[in-house]
This record gives sequence, C-alpha cells and structure tokens, in this order.
Amino acid sequence: MKRIVTTYLFALVAWMAFGQSEAEKEKLREIEAQKQIDRQRKVTMAIDSAVRLSEEGRYEEADARFKRVLKAIRSVPTDLTYHFGRNSFFMGNFKQSVDWLNKYIQLKGTGGQYSEDAVTWLKKAEEELLKEKEVEAKLAQQVLSSDYTIDCGPSGRVVCPVCKGTTVIMKKDYLGTKYSTCGYCKTKGYLECEDYNKLLRGQLKPTNN
Repeated sequence: MKRIVTTYLFALVAWMAFGQSEAEKEKLREIEAQKQIDRQRKVTMAIDSAVRLSEEGRYEEADARFKRVLKAIRSVPTDLTYHFGRNSFFMGNFKQSVDWLNKYIQLKGTGGQYSEDAVTWLKKAEEELLKEKEVEAKLAQQVLSSDYTIDCGPSGRVVCPVCKGTTVIMKKDYLGTKYSTCGYCKTKGYLECEDYNKLLRGQLKPTNN
C-alpha cells in the first residue's frame, strides 16, 4: 500500500512539475510575442513619422529616419520600399530612387496600394537619372577635349568600344538587321591608344563612311 501511495505521490509531483514547466514556457512565449508586437509597433510608428516628414517636404529628415528604420530591422516592409524610393527622388538621389521603387514594383506588381504611383515616380526618376548621365558624359567630354588623354596601359591599346571587339556593326531597321564592318578599328577589334583618345574627343572618323 505504501508503495502505491509513494508511486502516486511521485507521479503527482512529476505531473505538477511538468505542468509548471509548460506554463512557464507558455508565459515566455507570450512575453516574446508581446516584445515582437512592441517592436513592430515602434517600426510602424517610425515609418509613419518618416512618411509625414516627407509629405511635409522635410526630405532630409525623412531620409535620415528611413535609414534608421532600415538599420534597425531585418525584414523590410514592402510599403517602406515605396516611401523611401519616393523620398529619394525629392532628395535628388535618383539612382537610389530607381532601385527602391523597382523593389516595390517587383514585390507588389500592379496590385499594390502604391503600384500606380510607384510606376509614375520610377519613370520620373529614370528620366532624371538619364539626364545626370548625359551631363556626366558631357563633362567627361569637356575634360577629354582639353589636353588630357587616357592612359591605355602597357599594351597601348583598348578593345574597340564601338563594335565591342567583334569588328562588326549591327543596325536594325524595318527591313531587318544589317551587318557592316567596323570602320573605327579596321577589322582588328581594338584601337591604338592614340585613336582611342581621338574617338573620345570625337576626332576619329570611320574609314568606311
């Protein structure tokens, strides 16, 4: 009889301990879940705050706040990619704007809340980025049109930038694709350094034209 009672008491204690352990685990899970909710709430509030700053025209402050949020999280909310990309446009950071707006469109497609606006801002950012590149190209041309030259390295030659070394130029029109021999590299696929610098300055003329 004593053995039965002892066994029963042991089982009861074990059961109570198990129940207490499970209760503690459940409590820890609840605490962790609440922490996650609190973290998400703070992130949402920070994003909303940055969006308001952007809408008020305080783009630099918004940019700084967006970046703080990005540093503090591992998984980026989709809507953040749109707002950050749009704000980057007003900052004049068109490359960043293109990158982030593209991310939003890739994630949401045409069904996102901001998809239509994202496409509009992306087009504007791409146009401005193209203008920047054109300006940079003109500035580079101005530098090269002075007395500066590009050092082509030990070989003294570079791959022809016109035909990309293929010696062939392809042109497409309504009749199809036409092929012609590259008149700049003279079927060699490369340019001597002197000719390369002339090409950059617009001074090298094709021989077959």
